[in-house]
Amino acid sequence: MSPNPSLSKPPTFRQLRAYAFDPSLSLVMDTARINCLTYKIPWEPIEKGPVGEYLEVIDYDPTIKRFYSPVDLDDKYLLAESGLAPSEGNPQFHQQMVYAVSMTTIKNFEKALGRQVIWGRRRVKEAGAYEIYVPKLRIYPHALREANAYYSPLKKALLFGYFSSSPAQGVNEMPDSLVFTCLSHDIIAHEVTHAILDGMFPFYNEPTNPDVLAFHEAFSDIVALFQHFTFPDVLKHQIGQTKGDLSSQNLLGQLAQQFGSAIGGYGSLRDAIGFFDKKEKVWKPHTPDPNAYRNEMEPHKRGSILVAAIFEAFLNIYKRRIADLLRIASNGTGILPQGELHPDLVNRLSVEAATAAQHVLSICIRALDYCPPVDINFGDYLRAIITADIDLVPDDNRGYRIAFIDAFRRRGIFPTGIKTLSEESLQYKYEHLLQPDTLDMLANITSLLSDFRTEVLFTKDRESIFRITQEFIGGSEKERGLHRRITKKFEHSAELEKLTGLLFSDGWERLGIRTSTSNKIPGPSFSLQNLRLINRMSPEGNTVSQIVFSLIQRCGVVVKNGVLQNIGIVPQDDVDQPADAFEFRGGCTMIFDLDNLRLKYCISKPLLDTDLLDRGLKEWNANRIEQQYKYQREDGLMHLNEYNLYFGDGLNTRFVEPFAFLHHH
Repeated sequence: MSPNPSLSKPPTFRQLRAYAFDPSLSLVMDTARINCLTYKIPWEPIEKGPVGEYLEVIDYDPTIKRFYSPVDLDDKYLLAESGLAPSEGNPQFHQQMVYAVSMTTIKNFEKALGRQVIWGRRRVKEAGAYEIYVPKLRIYPHALREANAYYSPLKKALLFGYFSSSPAQGVNEMPDSLVFTCLSHDIIAHEVTHAILDGMFPFYNEPTNPDVLAFHEAFSDIVALFQHFTFPDVLKHQIGQTKGDLSSQNLLGQLAQQFGSAIGGYGSLRDAIGFFDKKEKVWKPHTPDPNAYRNEMEPHKRGSILVAAIFEAFLNIYKRRIADLLRIASNGTGILPQGELHPDLVNRLSVEAATAAQHVLSICIRALDYCPPVDINFGDYLRAIITADIDLVPDDNRGYRIAFIDAFRRRGIFPTGIKTLSEESLQYKYEHLLQPDTLDMLANITSLLSDFRTEVLFTKDRESIFRITQEFIGGSEKERGLHRRITKKFEHSAELEKLTGLLFSDGWERLGIRTSTSNKIPGPSFSLQNLRLINRMSPEGNTVSQIVFSLIQRCGVVVKNGVLQNIGIVPQDDVDQPADAFEFRGGCTMIFDLDNLRLKYCISKPLLDTDLLDRGLKEWNANRIEQQYKYQREDGLMHLNEYNLYFGDGLNTRFVEPFAFLHHH
């Protein structure tokens, strides 16, 4: 008898037990029941480690020079029991935990972005290769003996620490007990998000304005927070505890409870809803303060302003979705009766909270494709949120976009370059009436992008996608490379220089832009990054098919007596370079609509002064240079000097390990 062919198919999911938050909540009667859950991870073949397609867990502890035995998640007994039981003392469970949470985070990104996650490229100068493909993100669960965990752009790895707790009060955490950051859902999700952002925007590691590093921190917190809402038992428990009022103190808005307590805090490391008042010994809700955004420069505190805005938008969306349920449950009074909520009402409120949270998280992730490739600020991100949502969901009948706009407004976060704070003004628009010659140039670009779509559309292997993308960017054939085609076509168009804010024609040497001969055509150097195909479907069934890529250009600048001077590209190993020298970048994100083969958006951070281009003058964007100079030499000097001392690196170069110090406690 032939075996049943259906039995030879692999399962759809791999189920793994892990903590919903961290081990500390398993020691509290009220939360012990909800803190252990089973993660459902898309099935993939894995080796001991675990080692899969995206991740490689290497459990070496350098402080005691020991390798821990890697867990075998394909062991038949572990498969039968959904992996190892949660344990603070079992290193193999630690390996299982980081794998489960990391894969959950990756899949949330892929679902929202409409494509696979590819890690940031590793820079080398061997065998003619400058940037090489990184197949797996490495994870070290016990890399540090300190209260820290961080993503290393240099190593393309996550490094988690462990330490002895020093709580301010011995009630929440036992003094001198070991705390493992690799057992915190929030810390793991936060660090994986850093890694994904680095793969998309490598220049978001450079502190060109006070929002850049703050955005990295805030966005990583946002992802960790909203993943709480994917845990049904946790969500129902907290809905019941708060009687549906998620604006009151609850676990869903808190990050890293054990870590915050173990380093001497009075609660979680960060709270999107409120804070613990040390003087009055009580929890209080946050009150929006527009002055905080104007004055706060420390990245975590500044980032918390963005997190609070996003969470407030979610709360208002959630309240609107449950308004009818509360009216029914309260007989129209809006005041719920005393006692516990009915289980059916808890279930319905939980469904609405989970749906709203998933929508908000997806909106926040999708917006990344509509952000400039350099020098991002919170206002840029608001415009990206609104534009991305309008593209996918034109009819905002639930008021999602107004919720975001209002939350940003209440905190004094206003984008530049717009006249009103309306949806129409916030949406990026492609308003230029281009000349026929320019349209022909863009059509030449679009035809190549259409070929790119054909090749990658049905390609599932991530390394193949990377290889095809690099071929289309650089071009192994004479006319195939997008970089070469842009070099040839854009140098003849003043319109495209104004549109992108970058220099493609004569005059680049005077502005300190390096001369490139990579395409055997002398011209201004620029880089092309993040060529990617986007295929998304809205809840109503609308599809969006686009191709996105970024153009980036840099020059060296020095300010002497208030006057900008060209020094060429700032050499990273030149100890004699001027003290006031720094590297200045411009860039643009170009989004092409493949349904009608046209350029839809050009989201620019200009290197050039685009107003002067109208008069035939090619000069630096003095406003952006002044803002970057002022932040790096004045407003943010204290924080940047701390980074400088820690890394032994100059302000004019990229920090080697920016997140190591940001997360150092």
